[in-house]
Amino acid sequence: MQVRLVGRVALLSLLSLAILGSGCRRQPVAVQPPPPPPPAAPPPAPPTVTLQASPATVQRGQSVTLSWSSSNATSLNVAPGVGSVALQGSSSVTPADSITYTVTATGPGGSAEASARVTVTLPPPPPPPPPPQPTLDELFTRGVRDALFDYDKADIRPDARDALSQTSQFLRSYPQVRVTIEGHCDERGSTEYNLALGDRRAQATKDFLVSLGIAADRMDTVSYGKERPTCSERAESCWQQNRRGHFIRAR
Repeated sequence: MQVRLVGRVALLSLLSLAILGSGCRRQPVAVQPPPPPPPAAPPPAPPTVTLQASPATVQRGQSVTLSWSSSNATSLNVAPGVGSVALQGSSSVTPADSITYTVTATGPGGSAEASARVTVTLPPPPPPPPPPQPTLDELFTRGVRDALFDYDKADIRPDARDALSQTSQFLRSYPQVRVTIEGHCDERGSTEYNLALGDRRAQATKDFLVSLGIAADRMDTVSYGKERPTCSERAESCWQQNRRGHFIRAR
């Protein structure tokens, strides 16, 4: 009986220890799976850039406005000759010859370029200078004609009428011009006679111009007779040149 009792006590003790042991054992902790990796960042956008030239065609010496804009860029450079510029803006240039301007944009996403062509033309040549205007003395020489006379006469002959008609046209066109009419003779005859004949020739010339409408107070007369010949040969062709009513522009 005592042995059985001891056995039971021992069994009860073992059961108690087993129960106590199972009550103190930790429960296993569940392991969480690792979080998924974050999504990869998208690559930076590539830059874009535009460039315009206005006007696209100019004459040498004229200015052109370059205008540009960009996106996704951190720096811009315009070549040739402009250099670093703002990400958006404009600049005035004066190219000497036809040229292509290029803007380069750079940024985290790479680089981009744009170009604009400017055509430079030569200005048209200046118009030729106007021909020099003749002086009043030159016009006087062209427009005024002497009256020639027959030997020993002071009558206005037909060819002298034509010459004096042309002279009157000039005097009407230039009313500011005053003249002195010189009466001349050839070498034949005395000095006194030729002075008187020259005076008649000068006065006849003046009277004819007055009849054509030229004011008398614009014309003076003087006689030189045979003292101032225009030709010195002893021949009729030369004497004819000396028998004249000759015009001098009064100063």
